[in-house]
Amino acid sequence: MSLFTKVARPALFRLGDGDAEHAHEWTLDRLAKLPAPALAAMRRWYGFSNPVEVFGVRFPNRVGLAAGVDKNGLALRAWPALGFGFVEVGTVTAKPQPGNDRPRLFRAKASEGIVNRMGFNNAGATALADRLAELGPLDVPLGISLGKSKVTPLEDAVEDYLTSYRLLHPYADYIAVNVSSPNTPGLRSLQDKDSISGLLKALAGPVPVLVKIAPDLTEPAIAELLEVCLDHGAAGIIATNTTLSRDGLDPADQHLEGEAGGLSGAPLTARAREVVRFVHTESGGKLPIIGVGGIMSADDASRMLDAGAALVQLYSGFIYRGPDLVLEVARGARPSRAAAAR
Repeated sequence: MSLFTKVARPALFRLGDGDAEHAHEWTLDRLAKLPAPALAAMRRWYGFSNPVEVFGVRFPNRVGLAAGVDKNGLALRAWPALGFGFVEVGTVTAKPQPGNDRPRLFRAKASEGIVNRMGFNNAGATALADRLAELGPLDVPLGISLGKSKVTPLEDAVEDYLTSYRLLHPYADYIAVNVSSPNTPGLRSLQDKDSISGLLKALAGPVPVLVKIAPDLTEPAIAELLEVCLDHGAAGIIATNTTLSRDGLDPADQHLEGEAGGLSGAPLTARAREVVRFVHTESGGKLPIIGVGGIMSADDASRMLDAGAALVQLYSGFIYRGPDLVLEVARGARPSRAAAAR
């Protein structure tokens, strides 16, 4: 058991009388305020270089921070210092929005999972663009996850995404199109063939565009979506978002079955890997994949790479295992020889 899991995690989980979002905000605020010497010391401890090039972008290692952790880019200098080889901010929307009512973030502790119904709470694309302009380039690639503003009708979704894209693509190494969150009404319908075609056509440009998909799609639906992605120049797939399923919850967490929102973490490990394997096989390896969902160890990451992922991202695993997991995965996650030779 690491120092994080023995000391830091219990203290963080007690903050705000156990409110998960309070602890999240407290942590972001502290990370954002770390001075340069502290960041340098963290980088010496957690930094690990194992470069790889994916969709034309060079990554210092395969481990990224998933969207949802730092929606507004508040702690962007801290994540590379904690060992992440790339960072994805957002999901950001064209218009600022408060998200859903609190409480909206819940820990499934016995399952090492998280249920959230945040609802794309963020300060908006303009605020993020201003912050990135002031910050300047990062030491690692930056992905920006775009979503639809809740107040924007579905028929106007393309223009809504395009507004964010125009503001933010100059700062991005890749753009992630989030059409798979379960927490914005109607959003998942944008994964259908006609909707995703229109989005990809509108966002075609100099920056690689990846599509983030839900783990709850059927294989025929994923296959149709992949066909559109290949036809319209998507640079890759992010698999997967959170799930509406409650399979895999420990009996001690059954009280969360009735909470609305998406489930992430260890209960999603197997399903996320299945989706990655299907995407890789169905696309003939033509679409690079960022694998995300239930990566709680270097072995989980290696299995995700074996399934066909080129990169991996952490969210719930980072919450439960801390920065030691970043270094563990960066050092230890390797595709098997057969997978590496594909």
